[in-house]
Amino acid sequence: MTTDWISRSAELLTVDQMYAADRAAAAHGVSSLDLMERAGAAVADALDARWPDGRVVVLCGPGNNGGDGFVAARLLAGRGRTATVGLLGAHEALKGDAAVNGGRWDGAVHALSPELVDGADVVIDALFGAGLARPLEGLAHDTMARIAEAGCGVLAVDMPSGVGGDTGEVLGIAPRADVTVTFFRRKPGHLIYPGRGLCGTVRVADIGIPDAVLDEIGPAQWENLPPLWAAAWPSRTADAHKYARGHAVVAGGGELTGAARLAAYAALRAGAGLVTIASPPEASTVYRQGRPSIMVREVADADAFAGLISDPRIRAVLVGPGNGVTAGTRTHVLAALGSQAPCVLDADALTVFAEARDVLFDGLRARAADAVLTPHAGEFA
Repeated sequence: MTTDWISRSAELLTVDQMYAADRAAAAHGVSSLDLMERAGAAVADALDARWPDGRVVVLCGPGNNGGDGFVAARLLAGRGRTATVGLLGAHEALKGDAAVNGGRWDGAVHALSPELVDGADVVIDALFGAGLARPLEGLAHDTMARIAEAGCGVLAVDMPSGVGGDTGEVLGIAPRADVTVTFFRRKPGHLIYPGRGLCGTVRVADIGIPDAVLDEIGPAQWENLPPLWAAAWPSRTADAHKYARGHAVVAGGGELTGAARLAAYAALRAGAGLVTIASPPEASTVYRQGRPSIMVREVADADAFAGLISDPRIRAVLVGPGNGVTAGTRTHVLAALGSQAPCVLDADALTVFAEARDVLFDGLRARAADAVLTPHAGEFA
């Protein structure tokens, strides 16, 4: 078994896909009890690495996340660590693998309460994992609140309790973990705020699920890491000319000109051979005050913009930054979507479709070329 401080691959699994991976492991000869033992060992190893001494309190939930906690407590106690276990619910109500590992723990099992956290150097949060679908309440809520007051270290198992694994949404309350140990692959909630900010350092533990199960599951979300795009990154050769490195067009706004200029500079820095700002006539003087390496073309209307980007040498189009929430911006977006060039839609190019999302999505579905949307939280909403 190995554990890594970063994910070994970019695939992300939803909560349901992770459940499917657990089930598929059995078909590959790895039992669910073995998976739980390895998960608990990964938690114990992560705790020893970050907190080599001190009093540990393990908060166990009624499901498999709690089973992972029981395994970690048993292994830590076997290494001479002082571990106190608190359980949400009755011990005899545990089922399946969680019941097996609850029975293997030969220490005291305390009823979950906020007071258990008092005096702890580090808390293992094994109450609920990524699959939680409702807000924490009662003792679970109050105990999470006490963790924040106690100021102790926190190691979360799979996901800080109260954070949705698919969304990163906080369901009422959640602790701020220093370390989160998850299994096989990250979940979207590890990367989406506010969950991302509550996970601390995420360790992805190999618990023996074969990578072959990914082919059966078919992940549809990925973390933005170099392995995703490194092979397609254009290389520069000594005999290459500027068009071989691509011509990018940036739609410029009539008033807020700084955003388009910054985007044009970024395109050059990223390696584009040529960059043109498509400027409304009234703003072209402003755009021409920038770097001489940035070309400026006046486009009086949507037809002129569409004509500019129809050139097959245009390799990328950006619409949105500083363009304004106007009818002109909307027609520029539709022209970009109707072109053969890959395009990036940002800022106003998204906001302008807030009341006409179907128009935007229909244009995206009809495209043969790639399109990238880069919304901030408000635009995403």
